Amino acid sequence: MAKALFVRGTACSALAWALLTAGTAHAQIGGDPTAIQSAPATNDTAAPDIVVTGTLIRGTPENLAVPVDVISSEELAKQGAPTAVDLLKNLTVANGTVGDANQFDTRAQGSEGVASVNLRGLGPQRTLVLLNGKRMVPSGLGIPIVDVNMFPTSAIGRVEILKDGAAATYGSDAIAGVVNFITRTDQQGFLVSGDYRWIKGSNGDYGAAASYGHKQDNFRVFASIGYQRRSELRFTDRDYAVQPYPTNPQGAWTGGGSPGNFDFNGTVGGINLTTDLGCQGLGGFRSAPGSNTDRCFTQFGQFDNLIEPEERFQAFLDTEFDVADNASLRLTGLYSFTNTRVTSSPSYLPTLPPSTNAAFGNGSLFVIPGYAPALRDYCALYGAQAGCSRSASGALDSAVALPVLFRPFLLGGNPLFESRSNDRGSAVSKRETEAMRFTADLHIEVSSNIDFTTGFTFSEYHRDYDGTDTFGDLLQNAMAGFGGPNCAYASTASRAGLTPAQLAGLAGTNGCTFFNPFSTAIPANAVTGILNPNFAGTRNPAGFNLSPGAGLINDLATIDLFFRTPNTQVRTQQYVGDVALSGRTGIRLWADRDIGFAVGGQYRKNTFQTLLNNDANIAVTPCPGTPLNPNATCNPQTGALGFLGTNPERTADADVYALFAELQIPIIDAINLQLSARYEDYRGNVGSTFDPQARLKIELTDWLGIRGGVGTSFRGPPPQNLSGSGVSLQVIGTGFRAVEIFGNPNLRPESATTYNGGILIDRGPFNASLDYWRYDLKGPIESEPVSGLANALFGASGTANCGNPAFAALQSRFTFNAAGCGINNVSRLRTQVFNSADVKTSGLDFTASYRGELGPVELTVGGAATYVIDYDIKDLFVEGILVQPAFDAVGKLNFQTTAYPIPQWRGNWYVQGDTGPHSLRLQFNYVDGYTDQRGPAIFGPNAGALAGASVTRGKEIGSWRTFDATYRLALDTGTTFTLAAVNIFNRDPPFARLDPNYDSFTASPLGFTLKAAVSQAF
Repeated sequence: MAKALFVRGTACSALAWALLTAGTAHAQIGGDPTAIQSAPATNDTAAPDIVVTGTLIRGTPENLAVPVDVISSEELAKQGAPTAVDLLKNLTVANGTVGDANQFDTRAQGSEGVASVNLRGLGPQRTLVLLNGKRMVPSGLGIPIVDVNMFPTSAIGRVEILKDGAAATYGSDAIAGVVNFITRTDQQGFLVSGDYRWIKGSNGDYGAAASYGHKQDNFRVFASIGYQRRSELRFTDRDYAVQPYPTNPQGAWTGGGSPGNFDFNGTVGGINLTTDLGCQGLGGFRSAPGSNTDRCFTQFGQFDNLIEPEERFQAFLDTEFDVADNASLRLTGLYSFTNTRVTSSPSYLPTLPPSTNAAFGNGSLFVIPGYAPALRDYCALYGAQAGCSRSASGALDSAVALPVLFRPFLLGGNPLFESRSNDRGSAVSKRETEAMRFTADLHIEVSSNIDFTTGFTFSEYHRDYDGTDTFGDLLQNAMAGFGGPNCAYASTASRAGLTPAQLAGLAGTNGCTFFNPFSTAIPANAVTGILNPNFAGTRNPAGFNLSPGAGLINDLATIDLFFRTPNTQVRTQQYVGDVALSGRTGIRLWADRDIGFAVGGQYRKNTFQTLLNNDANIAVTPCPGTPLNPNATCNPQTGALGFLGTNPERTADADVYALFAELQIPIIDAINLQLSARYEDYRGNVGSTFDPQARLKIELTDWLGIRGGVGTSFRGPPPQNLSGSGVSLQVIGTGFRAVEIFGNPNLRPESATTYNGGILIDRGPFNASLDYWRYDLKGPIESEPVSGLANALFGASGTANCGNPAFAALQSRFTFNAAGCGINNVSRLRTQVFNSADVKTSGLDFTASYRGELGPVELTVGGAATYVIDYDIKDLFVEGILVQPAFDAVGKLNFQTTAYPIPQWRGNWYVQGDTGPHSLRLQFNYVDGYTDQRGPAIFGPNAGALAGASVTRGKEIGSWRTFDATYRLALDTGTTFTLAAVNIFNRDPPFARLDPNYDSFTASPLGFTLKAAVSQAF
């Protein structure tokens, strides 16, 4: 605490000094949205080689009718070169940004190290992201998005954000808008930079970059390299991130952990599960007296990270040279590599029961035989209160466990992963990304008014990631004493014909080992360090063998056999070829400018491929029993992994052919009309689409203008969504369950009609704009909403429509454990990608700034805000059942629905000043509060764990308000120093009933941070 206060005090003192001696910085994260409007309105022409985002015609004036915000390189520099995540999260026009670790939401799972743009909250897959006006291949993740972390931030000259649908200009995916990252072309000489960001509880973030540029009459070259390191930030590094169960039952607590829940007298009198009595001593929460179940709830968040460690590297090369008097060739190359990981629960639930190929496997329950030393020791330790029973012969009855109510490891950590850097024993899985892009563009001046361009772009995105999971049959074998890599009786064939008595005699012999699933195998809580007084290794009144693997103390070799590392590699590629003819027609109406035009065509080919190791490949490991019996059969084929599931390898591709045209028509000097149209053909079942668009700008006076537009946009289904399957982890009932998501060959392109209209004011020092926007989206391509499916079938009671014939098709989507149909008995859920319910959203964007002088200081006051009027989603049906009634998503969390969190208001307000080499900016950021619309299952009586008490906190999620300040000193020597303080008052993110106890799509977990940066030009 003292260190944090000292750092904040030092930062504030430095900034106070700067305020007395200095002035402005465009330090708004997201840039100054009025910057483009500050240019004189009389500038009617752009440089002939510039193409503004929103048009295909070179030399088009920047003050055309397109609603574009521009963030210049100067503004980015005065922000201290923010990370992509910082930049995107503070855009007022964006919601639901992926960038911080969020493994608990299916829309972000597997995206560690990835950052996306999500304009209007319509989904990042509906924002087209360009680099220098050219497409980037989307990732092969569950939601196909462009990873902006692979862009070389040190090379970016400006960012242009088109806040309107633009499929008529750019084609598929530009439904919500376009974000165009444009690299520098005017640098002369070298530029090197470095930065460090202090973050409490972390080793900080740091990076370095170098670039070189040279330009002469017929030749230009620019090269840039960059490196960034992001450090780990754990849940336990933030007080708000780990909450007691009674404060937030949804705060990373599970009813299927370790210690777990067992029936210690087998199936005598039916299945009656009770908590492992070591639960509370190790930090678990046991159901309160008076609850209708006896469960041990364990906290897995303390093993997870709020920020995963990341290393990123980018290299970029751009050269352009004349190949003839009237022709030039531009070549670019980009390479990017990201190395990160996901830090997760020490193990997952083994949701698939063991098959009959395992020792004592029965296809429905895990069994710990009565002869197992672990059960004998547990029953002797806890006596009658354990609930153990004996048969008439005096033999100890077996104990059983449902697959979803226990797991091999949790509070004690996973010994396979324990190390100096992983003292918690969290499971760690790699995430590696390699991306590249190459472009070649030939530009020919056919005449003084006509240009011909042709280009080719190739881009590739390769994701290599591991998972961690359990082979259920091998776990069952180990609990029965037939585990380990050298067990002579592990296979099904080796135990054929043996009686239970014979198996009892052979267990733990001939190289075979035991696994102890009870709390007695846990030495201590791996996070808190609380010692387990009943750890079998520190007491042994019955004289059991304490050798690892003998029954009480678990050994690494046994664990390593059943605990697996499935690996997936996903590769997406995109080939783009295009030709265009553009320029001036020589025709004028009543204006001083010619009518401009562009016509052309484009071909795109997208490919998708997955490669799996044997553990993850259903063709190699089709059934739970396959690891023990190569001839094992099952229907349906589920694979052997207990939680993450097993998939087939996939390949898919799609060819797209497009024709496009555009006209820029200056009707009179004060009225400009833009007409665009595009035809795209996807072939096959997907079909084709035609999308026109019209935009108009009218300058009513020299300081007042209006603009408006209407058009249609579309998004074709990605090839990976048309077939195959994948698995996500989502909350159903009291914990995470495996949700399979299948492709759909019958998907149709989604389409949208977009409208916008605005008022522009430019009165010298005062600039403002007010824009209305609306999107009518039809048939959006989404995954079926898990919460809606569960609520429709199970209702408030948890079993409401089980067995109802009208719900039979919906019920068949769920796989249940031996306890039968019920929300807390779900093992898996099968869903698919589909054309979802229509969406209509509208709102207002507002920007304003005023520039003046205060003595020697040039002072600017301004702000930007977005107000979402509505986000209406129609009724959604699955299997003929209404699973998501129509609702307005504005001001709501929208957890497990088809919408992202949509706060009604977002805004940034700032005051800034400049004098000489000094700049300072103070900024206030605001995100409106919103409501968690989930019902009684979350906020109502909790009969299963809290004896009917309700936890209502978190129903209303508070507003997110932060203050930032940035000071910059730019010397004549080419040296620049920057000091940026973010969230000066160290405000925690608003509490939400989610796993990390806040909404990571909207707020930041970092608290106060201080960043220092230096750059030098040569």
